[in-house]
Amino acid sequence: MSRPGQRWSRRRARALLRHSGPTSLLFRRRLALIGGAVLVGLAALAFAWAADEATEAFHRLATANRWLPLLLTPLGFAALAWITRSVAPFAGGSGIPQVIAATQLPEKVGRCLVDLRMALLKVVLTIAGLLVGASVGREGPTVQISAAILARVHALLNVPLRASVMVAGGAAGVAAAFNTPLAGIAFAIEELASAYEQRMTLLVITAVIISGMVSLGVAGDYVYFGAVAAHLPLQSAVPVALLAGLLGGMSGGLFARLALDAATARNRMTDWMRAHPVLFAGGCGLLVAAIGVATGLTWGTSYAPARTMIAGGDQPLWFAPAKFLSTLATSVSGIPGGIFAPSLATGAGFGNLLRWIFPGEPASAVVLLGMVAYFTGVVRAPLTAVIIISETTGSRGFMLPLLGAALVADASAQIFCRERLYHGLSRNFLERAKAAEASR
Repeated sequence: MSRPGQRWSRRRARALLRHSGPTSLLFRRRLALIGGAVLVGLAALAFAWAADEATEAFHRLATANRWLPLLLTPLGFAALAWITRSVAPFAGGSGIPQVIAATQLPEKVGRCLVDLRMALLKVVLTIAGLLVGASVGREGPTVQISAAILARVHALLNVPLRASVMVAGGAAGVAAAFNTPLAGIAFAIEELASAYEQRMTLLVITAVIISGMVSLGVAGDYVYFGAVAAHLPLQSAVPVALLAGLLGGMSGGLFARLALDAATARNRMTDWMRAHPVLFAGGCGLLVAAIGVATGLTWGTSYAPARTMIAGGDQPLWFAPAKFLSTLATSVSGIPGGIFAPSLATGAGFGNLLRWIFPGEPASAVVLLGMVAYFTGVVRAPLTAVIIISETTGSRGFMLPLLGAALVADASAQIFCRERLYHGLSRNFLERAKAAEASR
């Protein structure tokens, strides 16, 4: 005959097992987050490797036959636009607006924006875009596939999908893509989460740390653009940061305004674009090809020229406007691909222009200030811009001037575009997801 204390202990053990055991919702939720974050880190690394290989393959092709991109790139853009619209209509563009939209929709409706099959196809199409010379990056698509991976893992473990989970997945994607854990957290706060909750903090930080550890374990502790010893004395930093913030913010704001108008405005031009999406994409590809053939520097992410400028090396002054046009044409074409890395490269080119205005100042510091200003003007996320640039260049001691330039840029960008780019683009996906659900 068991004693009352033993019966109480058994009841307590059974209650604890129901609450936290392998079959409990709490256990499955933790397993989904940890396992999903590991998969996110591995997926981001695999995507990065494939994207780099595709970029190198196109560069070899363009070097061997300079004029081939004039045929290959427009045909590739047209084909990618047709495939995207026919097979994966929610895979177009960056991927970040889709995740923002998904966090604002009920689980059943929002899942179509972070569907794993569609996200995997987006990865393939983004790599194909790099293979034909598109000015795209992999960071935005990484955000979408990261959210899709966490969503699928939660579904497999029968765990309800909350908006905070998709925010955590997107943040983990940014952290793994650039090896920038702090930037992942800042990105979650500024861009993905419209209302940042305390409960979301643990999810985001956990996902970022796990995916970051996977990235470090496989790829090592690397700095994306290489370590840069940037510095400026205060009397020089103030005028450079102010002018960089003013001009860079307006330039980035102009990019955002043009990209938003192409996606949301209604006029003869945009009506024609929507009526002939494949033909329009081919025309955008022809423009990208013409710029690339003329310059040889604007293909893909333009990582190499950006790194040269960040390190203080020389590049042509026309790189910034050429990359601006190439990235804008790629973005409005509707093919899958992100604008993070191309915008960072454009920002480096803008900083290279500022070196002509401030020839006596350290080149690397001026370039970084122009870079953070332009990037802030595009995405309107100054904290993310400062942290991502300080982490990708190892210039953490230069954060105060970077923050000053970013804050000025955030204000000056509103001269051209008051609405934040990703949030403005997310409206289209919100409406299309609701329409798709209503038609079922």
